[in-house]
Amino acid sequence: MIELEQITKKYGSLTALQDISFRVTERETVGLLGRNGAGKSTLLNLMTGYFPPTAGKIRYNGTEMAEDPAACKRMIGYLPEKPPLYDEMTTESYLRFVCELREVKKQGIRDHVEEILTLCGLQEVRKRVLGQLSKGYRQRAGIAQALCGAPEILIFDEPTVGLDPKQTVEIRELIQRLSAEHTVIFSSHILGEVQQICSRVIILDEGRMALDYDARRPESGKMQLRIRIGGKKEEALNRLRHLDGFGDTEVTAEEKGETEFRTSLERGTDSGAALDRAFRTLAASGLPVRMMTEEKEGLEEVFLRVISGQ
Repeated sequence: MIELEQITKKYGSLTALQDISFRVTERETVGLLGRNGAGKSTLLNLMTGYFPPTAGKIRYNGTEMAEDPAACKRMIGYLPEKPPLYDEMTTESYLRFVCELREVKKQGIRDHVEEILTLCGLQEVRKRVLGQLSKGYRQRAGIAQALCGAPEILIFDEPTVGLDPKQTVEIRELIQRLSAEHTVIFSSHILGEVQQICSRVIILDEGRMALDYDARRPESGKMQLRIRIGGKKEEALNRLRHLDGFGDTEVTAEEKGETEFRTSLERGTDSGAALDRAFRTLAASGLPVRMMTEEKEGLEEVFLRVISGQ
């Protein structure tokens, strides 16, 4: 559906993006993560044809953006960080106008707009002027304009930024519904939001693609063990660090004579067998085990490891 090949963007001596390459398949939902200035918005602007890359190629269904931008843009619905609304227009008239820009056949505009108003929950404000709408409804209107013309691909830049918790949940649910029928790419600073919605996460760091992370595969994140013991902390730490299959082990909490450790397992290590080895080793050393549990490393831990160079 989408292919980026060695995309680089420079502004004079500043390199905003360097050698970005990835592919997105049909109906995939991909989240872009990165710190401020990592290049997320720049990448989305390149993908939507807002401006060209300095080097590299962007293709949609085999069509190169530089060679046939009109054909590529017909496949894309785009919501920039600031919704492109005309404040003096009503919601309905604005969507009709966008449909004309998107070359929707005139006889089909009425039904198309009606469908979008219903899908985006805008029926009750269809006659309201956009400039008088709340932030949440303005964001819905921005998503609605991206749907005009029934594009196959939706690209959203920070779709929930500035919204209150209720509005954030509503927009998140809307994106989830849209992902059933569209290929969706969006950037966000909210890790939980990306983890909830996306099947795949691309992490950018200082203009480079630091990680292409498959959020749905069990082996995509490290398995970790949490162990709480009573007794000597240093002895327990030494025992855990020398067990087969155990990686980095650190102290995460100390309270009332007990210590909690977190340790990551090496790839291919059976977590059940690792728990058994840890229990037997600690018990044989006279270190009472208060709690043992396994958990998969979450997106937050993955993100923090990536941006810290690990």
